[in-house]
Amino acid sequence: MASSSAVKILETAQIEPISAVESSLPFTFFDTFWFTMAPVERLFFYSLNDLTPADFSSHILPNLKQSLSLTLHHFLPLAGNLMWPSNAPKPFISYTRNNGVSLTVAESDDDFHRLTGNGVFEALELHPLIPRLVSSDDYASALALQITLFPGKGFSIGITAHHMVLDGKTTTMFMKSWAYHCKQGNTKNSPLPPELTPVFDRNVIKDPTGFDLEMLYLNQWLTRTNGNKSLKISTNKGAASDLVRATVTISPEDFKKMRQRVLSKSSDGSNHLHLSPFVLTLGYITSCIVKARGGAGDRIVFLGFTADCRPRCNPPVPENYFGNCNAVLVDYSKAGSYMDFESGFEFAAEKLSKMVKGLTEKGVLQGAENRLAHLLEITKEPAGSVQMITVAGSPRFDLYGTDFGWGTPWKVVVVSIDRNEAISMAESRELNKGVEVGLALKKDEMERFLSMFLKDVY
Repeated sequence: MASSSAVKILETAQIEPISAVESSLPFTFFDTFWFTMAPVERLFFYSLNDLTPADFSSHILPNLKQSLSLTLHHFLPLAGNLMWPSNAPKPFISYTRNNGVSLTVAESDDDFHRLTGNGVFEALELHPLIPRLVSSDDYASALALQITLFPGKGFSIGITAHHMVLDGKTTTMFMKSWAYHCKQGNTKNSPLPPELTPVFDRNVIKDPTGFDLEMLYLNQWLTRTNGNKSLKISTNKGAASDLVRATVTISPEDFKKMRQRVLSKSSDGSNHLHLSPFVLTLGYITSCIVKARGGAGDRIVFLGFTADCRPRCNPPVPENYFGNCNAVLVDYSKAGSYMDFESGFEFAAEKLSKMVKGLTEKGVLQGAENRLAHLLEITKEPAGSVQMITVAGSPRFDLYGTDFGWGTPWKVVVVSIDRNEAISMAESRELNKGVEVGLALKKDEMERFLSMFLKDVY
């Protein structure tokens, strides 16, 4: 299935902000929660038929570089590094003169249309298109970028983001700001629209729990690493060599059928269930993934997703706040509850409905002092004893609106889901109000998943 493709590195550069002064930014407890979590890797593919290397190097690449420098002026922490000096009690972000973002320029002879299609291919094939963050015990880069030319087909932009620095919403805001500057053809320090202008004020983040969540989370991470304060980032790609990728789409008509099915079998009644497209998508995909794995029904299924806390905090945090501002919600259930072909999907949908409604009823920080500890505990379980299903991305990010001036993305892919049984979600490029789901599963499980997908909904 894998091709004999190669990616040739054409250039490595450091892109610095167009103008800046030295600065630093502290972390909050929302950031510290993600201290040593693996970085998020995302690819934006842009289709340009008949794109020549000459056009790429003389027009597209210079515009991307110039607009990136302009954008970094507004997103200065991304041009800096995470730092943790030996005499500092906790890490922070620091930007100093001559800092910048690593940009790799490459060329690939791989099949652009296969990598951007919905069909099955090996997960490892996307890895050469993604840059790596530089890190050591004392520092780590916040962001790395790679632009890869596919001659005659288009190009991709790969972004690797340190999860302690920014969440999905902030990453999306950065990419759209870069696209805005590039499409506008800005050549000087032009302002961004208000919705794309980041807010760095850490005072908008309040910790009302009384637990000092920032130090609590940091100490829990240090306990896991035996007190080692290293900022070094793991490059372990997990079981990616055994995984294949595919993309499926759920349409508005599918959601209608799913909603009807859940309501017809629910004991709670229609007035008590929150059956949003997100809940229906995650519930249905989870039940299919668990069924595709098969095996004993007594294994634990870990189901987790993040919820944006900006509008849910008291007082609300600005939508354009820079950094992490999300809560991780988790559930542990027996696989058998999802594997029942008559009620597995309904079980998942009702459980997720309860979790989402709890955000409003209990507050986003209810039980926050235990969330990281529970997450770290489950990762200690023997390999294979727990099936972990988490979500990257959101249908609300409008990723397919990221237009640099050469049209909207042909495909957006979250590469980092191949570290575990995570899935990615985005709005559908082709279907209005549809949801696109990226999967990375073992080949036999992918075959079983695709063979049952949506068959039981109609």
